[in-house]
Amino acid sequence: MDTQPSSITYAPHFEITQTAPGLIKVIRRNGTVTPFDATKIAVAMTKAFLAVEGDTAVGSSRIHEKVAGLTKKIADTFVRRLASGGTIHIEEIQDQVELELMRTAEYKVAKAYVLYREERRRAREQKQMEAENKKAAFVLHVTLPDGTVKPLDFESLQKQVESACANLTSVSPTLIVEDVKRNLFDNVPIREVNKALIMSARTLIEKEPNYTYVAARLLLDDLRREALGFLELNDNLTASEMQNAYASYLEAYLEAGIKLELLDPRLKTFDLAQIAAAIKPERDLQFTYLGLQTLYDRYFLHWEGMRFELPQAFFMRVAMGLAIEEKEKEKRAIEFYNLLSSFDFMSSTPTLFNSGTLRPQLSSCYLTTVPDDLDGIYGAIKDNALLSKYAGGLGNDWTNVRGMGARIKGTNGKSLGVVPFLNVANATAVAVNQGGKRKGAVCAYLETWHKDIEEFLELRKNTGDERRRTHDMNTANWIPDLFMKRVAENQDWILFSPDETPDLHDLYGKAFEEAYAAYEAKAARGEIRNFKKIPAVVLWRKMLTMLFETGHPWVTFKDVCNLRSPQQHVGVVHSSNLCTEITLNTSRDEIAVCNLGSINLIAHMTEKGLDQEKLRRTIHTALRMLDNVIDINYYSVPQARNSNLKHRPVGMGIMGFQDALYMLRMPYASQEAVEFADRSMELISYFAIEASTYLAEERGPYSTFDGSLWSQGILPIDSIALLEQNRGGYLELDKTQTLDWSKLRERVMKVGMRNSNVLAIAPTATISNICGVSQSIEPTYQNLFVKSNLSGEFTVINLYLVADLKAEGLWDEVMVNDLKYFNGSVAKISRMPEKLKQIYATAFEVDPIWLVEAGSRRQKWIDQSQSLNLYMAQPSGKKLDQLYRHAWIRGLKTTYYLRSMGATNAEKATIDDRSLNAVQVEPASTAEAAPKACLITDPTCEACQ
Repeated sequence: MDTQPSSITYAPHFEITQTAPGLIKVIRRNGTVTPFDATKIAVAMTKAFLAVEGDTAVGSSRIHEKVAGLTKKIADTFVRRLASGGTIHIEEIQDQVELELMRTAEYKVAKAYVLYREERRRAREQKQMEAENKKAAFVLHVTLPDGTVKPLDFESLQKQVESACANLTSVSPTLIVEDVKRNLFDNVPIREVNKALIMSARTLIEKEPNYTYVAARLLLDDLRREALGFLELNDNLTASEMQNAYASYLEAYLEAGIKLELLDPRLKTFDLAQIAAAIKPERDLQFTYLGLQTLYDRYFLHWEGMRFELPQAFFMRVAMGLAIEEKEKEKRAIEFYNLLSSFDFMSSTPTLFNSGTLRPQLSSCYLTTVPDDLDGIYGAIKDNALLSKYAGGLGNDWTNVRGMGARIKGTNGKSLGVVPFLNVANATAVAVNQGGKRKGAVCAYLETWHKDIEEFLELRKNTGDERRRTHDMNTANWIPDLFMKRVAENQDWILFSPDETPDLHDLYGKAFEEAYAAYEAKAARGEIRNFKKIPAVVLWRKMLTMLFETGHPWVTFKDVCNLRSPQQHVGVVHSSNLCTEITLNTSRDEIAVCNLGSINLIAHMTEKGLDQEKLRRTIHTALRMLDNVIDINYYSVPQARNSNLKHRPVGMGIMGFQDALYMLRMPYASQEAVEFADRSMELISYFAIEASTYLAEERGPYSTFDGSLWSQGILPIDSIALLEQNRGGYLELDKTQTLDWSKLRERVMKVGMRNSNVLAIAPTATISNICGVSQSIEPTYQNLFVKSNLSGEFTVINLYLVADLKAEGLWDEVMVNDLKYFNGSVAKISRMPEKLKQIYATAFEVDPIWLVEAGSRRQKWIDQSQSLNLYMAQPSGKKLDQLYRHAWIRGLKTTYYLRSMGATNAEKATIDDRSLNAVQVEPASTAEAAPKACLITDPTCEACQ
């Protein structure tokens, strides 16, 4: 292993100048002495790497980087040890090389370095022969649930895995079965055998993505046995046999659910024969492992740990629950079912959890305003608890609560401000989990003029008085345009206590600016004492500093949310929700409620673009589903019921935007992607508004339609003019349109709208997993990484990238290792084609300005807002300032998390970097893995998902 391949060159920095008396010499095995030459170490290690990874790794910059670093370490070791010169034996050098390789966890390479290739080849052949002989006499026993022991039927096992691999390319049933044989022990419980099969398939996903479908199908086998066994039905049915068994299963499933007081007895009033005939068990084959495991762990009905709900029964249960009050309930249930089970559209998590159950809390988001008195404050906290109990995400507006130092009339004392109450709200969110499925989640909003804003900014810091911290609660700034203008013009800003400036809370636009100026004048005259003057730029910098350091408070804009709100005639938008996509009015008497669901964009794509007719059909059906939620929903507080029935808002969003760009071969960082965001959202907006008018014709418009922007013929695209009039020169927003909006505008004014609001783009972190597509409007986080959520850890690999690499003949183990080494990025992989580098750029490689540009184009069509995460690889104060000012100028209503590379790398330090899969099969030889996604991507905000 000491000859240099002609195709590899080595940098001269490996050479060590040898001058007496510091000359280092090497004693070779034949006794000759030669000068020490570090280049030979580099040659030997490179050949060892190639022996492990294959000849295609010759051009890998990852390997060259590793070899260079290791060679320098080894050479430096001997230079330090023999500073005055001397001799070392070649065995010592090889021992040191092996030691360095072991220290850096390059176990396979260390082994390859020590053993000659021929010896390794003979050893492998000998080992393989012994293994084959051992297999011939191999007998393994399993323990049945009743305690009896019998031999494991490997032939049956092989058939099961072959069935799971059917119609999938590049997968090997034998590979899975042989791996299971190596890892099982004698007398293993029978249920552990199938778990072992799933684990074996999981470990192969990073090398061949189709194994995710194999693992899902093996999990489905397990689920089918569990569910049918619980219902005392034949639990040995195969996937194909379930088609004929669904009628008897469905009846037994509903009987059990009703008897256990989990399901609504009205589900039995459906024509179950018609319903069962419409079920399509073959759609189970669509699931990825992550999708099905997520449903298994958290969505399927269970009793004492036993699941008895199969995937297609789950979708049908949700559909039946939403159609339960329809006149043609079977027809509508089947229509809804086909939408859900085909992944064309997916309802939000609370709807999936609770539709068809005895307590159908189906709504995702609740927005409240907290009054400025003890009864109101603790009443709002109680409302938080009741709403969170049944899986609702919360947004609280705390701006009404007086600031620190304000006088309390009842006691003649002074207020401690809003922060102590926020601490109580934080504790409540932790104490009351969401339907027992996840911890409660709340976001507190405060306007930028509030006296306590500076303390509010620090709520998520890890230092300081713990009584004035809220580590489990999200926070967001509710910023008026006047503040942004003061920042731009480098002027002062005054903080007030709302008890002395009560009308500021309900004002926006020019009216707010006039009132605020009047209060500034009062403060200057001494008529207001509890205030603080600060340069606006100083407060802005602190906002951005806290956003970078703690991820909070998020940046949201008050005036644009109100000026473009269709409902400004009956109230004020005081805050957004937990995930910053909902912008609805709140008051002491009204808790805003929103019901969410998302269109799977990729399911409506063809090679030529969006299938407009299919998209229209999906949206009309989906909006009907969302409207039904309002009437069926269980309301735990009366203010929520009153508000929802009065205004009937819904929030239809999208997911799979990045998948659509992959299909269209468009990089996210491109003008083409921005245009696609614009055109796709225009279509969705048009069809959603149209669908609401059809529902208004059938069911009547919502009760506060008269006086709304809708009734005046002002659609979302038209409301931009209202923003321009109030904001002045601080708006640069594209207003192009391609559809004929005039006819729809006339129709809206003529027949009305069934819903006050129809569009909102939620994060979809969970339901996108179920559908196996990219989240919401997000760019790809990494092309290969480990996703961590409440169901565990999952290897996530970009299927589109793998398909392209296969087409280029570049998908091999070296490429897998390169992706791991470069944290899922393709940018530094030398043999990656340049076009693919652009298309598969990851979130931190896309300039966040492109995210803002695409978000701005969408926002002009949306009557609510969008959960817009922003990514910045190397954040700085200047970059953040430019980014968020640009977001304001471009007319965005809200932003969500700021994700920085620093935060992601910090997360990487908390995990085992050497294991990509949750299961370590060969812990001594697993390669360095890509990091998990930042925990920010495992949100507590899954009510919106």
